Amino acid sequence: MQTTTEDIRTDDGVADASLTRPEGNGPFPAVLLFMDAFGPRPRLVEMAEQIAAQGYLVLTPHLFYRAGRAPLFDLSRLGEPDQRGALFEKIMPMIGALTPDVISRDTAAYLDFLAARDDVRPGPVVITGYCMGGTNALRAIEAHPDRIAAMASFHGGRIVTDAPDSPHLGVDSITGEVYFGHADQDQSMTPEQIATLEKALDAAGVRYRSEVYEGAPHGFTMADTPMYHEQATERHWVALFDLLNRTLPTT
Repeated sequence: MQTTTEDIRTDDGVADASLTRPEGNGPFPAVLLFMDAFGPRPRLVEMAEQIAAQGYLVLTPHLFYRAGRAPLFDLSRLGEPDQRGALFEKIMPMIGALTPDVISRDTAAYLDFLAARDDVRPGPVVITGYCMGGTNALRAIEAHPDRIAAMASFHGGRIVTDAPDSPHLGVDSITGEVYFGHADQDQSMTPEQIATLEKALDAAGVRYRSEVYEGAPHGFTMADTPMYHEQATERHWVALFDLLNRTLPTT
């Protein structure tokens, strides 16, 4: 398995990204991995490697590339709870800058990059995202339903808001399958908001599963943070690989 840094030209500049590919020549089915708010770092490479070990080529773009190449922050103390607040003061403006239009245009560039590679199997990809990446993965499949076969969102936040462009309002464009693994007692995705999301998915006729991981905090897959929950993380891998095997099999 090999992970390299790649530069992807977009409408607004150049996005740095990591590309993790399995052994062999391919072509491989491709997976887009959308980062959490803390951005590219070894934990995300570890996660990409676990997906690649199943036979998938994985592209993990730096969604905050407009602010500079990764790393943008000192993450050496990410495991300390009292550091989260200071980090989020820097991160929140960057999250807010990822509008639906920006995500749509950037995702098109990532998909074009994959489609141009000889080691990527032609056809749609699957996207998985974490935290804000889960929310933006939903934006991506809404914007490109013909190019993304399925989506998984884990501990995604603010999928349901009062804004006129709330992510849940765009689900009627989705033609593939989606999965949501919600964190228990997550203030960024409350039980009421989960119910609203499921109602929108039902009304749109979308194929989906929406599950609450009991006892799991927001950010439960991130082993380099205090929010890590091993049991929930293992459950997430089972759900993700089940979705991949059904919607984008390697053979």
